[in-house]
Amino acid sequence: MADDTPDFEVPMGLFQDIEDLKAQVVALSAQVKALTEGVGEASGEAFEDDTAAGEEADTADEEEGFPPFILLLDSPQYDEELRGLIEWVEGVLVPGYLAEPSSDARWCPTWFDHPVAVARLHACWLAWQELTDPATCGYTGPSVWHRDHLDPCMAQLRGSSGPMAGCTKGEHQVDHRMPGIVPSAWKQAT
Repeated sequence: MADDTPDFEVPMGLFQDIEDLKAQVVALSAQVKALTEGVGEASGEAFEDDTAAGEEADTADEEEGFPPFILLLDSPQYDEELRGLIEWVEGVLVPGYLAEPSSDARWCPTWFDHPVAVARLHACWLAWQELTDPATCGYTGPSVWHRDHLDPCMAQLRGSSGPMAGCTKGEHQVDHRMPGIVPSAWKQAT
């Protein structure tokens, strides 16, 4: 009996798309599980106020090993997370991805003094931690990280209107876009 299946070639990009979809399914399955477990526990009980629920969610994330966003931390947790971020930026990002700074692509050596840079780089680092683990995201995770996280992050940070726009070689300005004196029109009438 002859085989009636048609011969066709599968484009290479299709395999990458499938791996991306697998990673998304794993992430969504985890979210659905977390949500359905939370609903099951809350059924028949009165819902707590939003503050208590938010605190429980933060605690649950920490217990599951998910680091909280750096701007939500207070000392000493903030300092500890910042140390890890500095280690990653200076050990991986700067030597591997940043070319010589220029007027089109600025970089401040004291980037950690720029709160916007800390926030964006921390988010990029969290994504890197997740997307460079083949067990959770397959082999296309690094490609997704470059496309969806690194490139947009660097474009925002290093662009002419980014948080490092006022920093040039030898000169560092953290609050270069913030007015030093409040204009009189903004002051309240006495």
